[in-house]
Amino acid sequence: MTHVYDDPADFKDQTIDGFAAAYHRYVERVPDAAGFVRRGGPRAGKVSLVVGGGSGHYPSYSGTVGPGFADGCVLGDVFTSPSTEQIVRVARAADGGAGVILAFGNYAGDRLNFGAAQERLRATGVDCRIVYVTDDIASAGPDQVDQRRGIAGTFLVYKIGGAAAESGCDLDTVERVMRAANAATFSFGVAFDGCTLPGRGEPLFTVAKNKMEFGLGIHGEPGIRTGDWMPARELAQALVDAILAERPATADGRAAVILNGLGATKYEELFVLYGHVQRLLAAAGVQAVLPEVGELVTSLDMAGCSLSLTWLDDELERYWLAPADTAAFRRGDTSVLPTYQRRQAAPRQESDAAAAVEATPASRAAADVARRVLAAMSAAVAENEERLGRIDAVAGDGDHGAGMVRGMRAATAAAEATDGGVGAVLAAAGEAFGDKAGGTSGLLWGVALTAVGTELGNTDEVTAPRLLQAVRAGAATIQRVGKAGRGDKTMLDALLPFVDELGRRLDDGAGLPDAWQAAAAVAVDAAEQTAALRARVGRARPLAERSVGTPDAGAVSMGLVLTAAGTALAEASTGESAEERADASAEQHAGKGADASAEEHADQGAAPSAEAIAAGNAEGEAR
Repeated sequence: MTHVYDDPADFKDQTIDGFAAAYHRYVERVPDAAGFVRRGGPRAGKVSLVVGGGSGHYPSYSGTVGPGFADGCVLGDVFTSPSTEQIVRVARAADGGAGVILAFGNYAGDRLNFGAAQERLRATGVDCRIVYVTDDIASAGPDQVDQRRGIAGTFLVYKIGGAAAESGCDLDTVERVMRAANAATFSFGVAFDGCTLPGRGEPLFTVAKNKMEFGLGIHGEPGIRTGDWMPARELAQALVDAILAERPATADGRAAVILNGLGATKYEELFVLYGHVQRLLAAAGVQAVLPEVGELVTSLDMAGCSLSLTWLDDELERYWLAPADTAAFRRGDTSVLPTYQRRQAAPRQESDAAAAVEATPASRAAADVARRVLAAMSAAVAENEERLGRIDAVAGDGDHGAGMVRGMRAATAAAEATDGGVGAVLAAAGEAFGDKAGGTSGLLWGVALTAVGTELGNTDEVTAPRLLQAVRAGAATIQRVGKAGRGDKTMLDALLPFVDELGRRLDDGAGLPDAWQAAAAVAVDAAEQTAALRARVGRARPLAERSVGTPDAGAVSMGLVLTAAGTALAEASTGESAEERADASAEQHAGKGADASAEEHADQGAAPSAEAIAAGNAEGEAR
C-alpha cells in the first residue's frame, strides 16, 4: 500500500513540490499549474511536445521532461486527467512558436480535457495537435483500435516523438511520426495485486492466491480476465504470444521493446522474465533494439508488469535510438543535439469568470440560494466519498469520490468568493470545479454548471420554469461534450430521468422544492438501476462485464447531489433549515400525531406500538 503521505488531498501537489526540489536541473515549475517545462523554458522555433495524464505513473510524466524527450508535462490528481485550464497553462509555457503536440493515453477524461485545451490554444493562435496513444491490445479488438487504452506503450511513442521534435522536424512531421509510432505499438500486461490510493486502507482490487489478472489498466483497473498463476517462462510466452498475434504484415523484425514494472514488481523479477521474453522474440525473428527493462509507467504500488513493443522502420528506429537526458531516462550524448534559444513564454490570460458582472437584486438573491445549494452538494459528496470510491473501483480507478469532493469544495469556495448574479456565481463555480477535479467528471460538471449559469444570467428573476430550462441546458451540454446518452451507464442515467420528472411535476402545478425533491428521488432510483447496465463509454468500458451488478459511481453521485440540492432549495423557500424542520415535525408529532396514534390504539384496547408511533411521526412530517 501507499505508506508515505500527509493529507491524501495534497498528495499530487506535494509530489510535484518534491520532484521540483530534486530535479530543478531538468525542469522549471509552471506558475499556478500542476506541471513543468524543460529547464531553460520554451525553445524558440522548436515544436514542443507536452505529455500528461494523472499522477501515480512516475516516471511518466515529469520524469520524461528534458532534452530529446518532452518539453513539458501536466499532471492531474492520482489516476485523474489534468483539467483543461492546467493543460492550457503548461502548453502556453512550453510553446516555442513552432506549434505544440499534446500527447496522452486514450482515456475519456484525457480526451475531453486535452481536446478542450486544444480548442482554447488554437483560439489564441497556437497551432496545436493531439496524439493519443492506443497500445493496449487487451482493451479492444483489432477492429476497434481507436477505443484501445494507452498504457506503457505511451513511453515509446513519447520518446520517438520527442526525438523527432528535438531534431528540428516541423509540426506536421512530428505529428506524422508519432501517429506512425502509435500505430506500430502494442502492449499487454498482467497484475498480481492491485494498488492502494493514498489514505485508503484497501487496494482498488485484489487477486486471489495463485491467480493473475490478464489485461490490466494502469489506473488501478483489474484485468479483463482472471487466470491461474504461472511461472516466468509461461508468463513470458503468454505476453509474447499476445503481442505477436498482432504483428503487422509490413514489420521487418526490428522492434523497440519495454518490459515495464507497475510499481511493486521489482527489477530482479523483471530480469528473470525478460530473459525468457528475449529468447522467445529471437525465436520469432524479432530483433529487440535497445530494449528497456524497468519501471517506466507505473501504477503507484501495483504488483504487475507489461510488455510493450514498437515495430520499427528506419525513421522510427533513428528516433528511438536518439540521445535523451531526463530525470528518469538517459541515453547517448545530448551535446550533439541541436541548440535552441529560449523563447519568452506567452503571457497568461486570466479567465473572465472572476470579472465583475452587474446584477439585479433578484439575481443576487438567486446567487445566495445557489451558494447554499452548492454547499449542500459539497457536504453530501464529502459524506459519501468512501462509498463513491468503492463503487468506482469495481470497474474503474476508485477516484470518483475524491474527485467529486475536490470539485465541489472548489466550486463552493469560488461561489462564495464571487460577487454578482447567479450566472456569474455558477460560471465561477463551474470553472473551479473543472480545474480542481480534473478527469471526465470535472470537465462535465464544470461545463454543466457554466451552462446552467449562462441560461439563468444575472438580471432576471429565477422562476421554476427558467430553472428547469437551465437544468435542461446543463444536461444537454453534458450529452454534447461527453458524447453519451441514456443507457450508457453514466451520470446521465440519473440526470435525464430527473429532468423529465422535474418537468412533469412542475407542469402538474407542484411548487419548485416539492417538484425538485420528487425528481431527485427518481434520480436516486435511476442511479441504482444502472447496476443492470453494461458500461458503453468511459474508463469502465474495457471492464464492462465487471461493471454489471454495480451502479455507476457518476450516477450515484448525481442522485446524492440532486437530493442535497432539493433540501437546500426547500430550506431557502421556507427560511428553515433541515434541523429546524425536523424539530418542528417532532413537536407536531408530540402534540398530535403521537396522541392520535395512542388514542386509536387505546380504543382498540392496546398500547401504541413503536411502529405506530413511527407511523404517526412520519404522517406528521409528511404534513
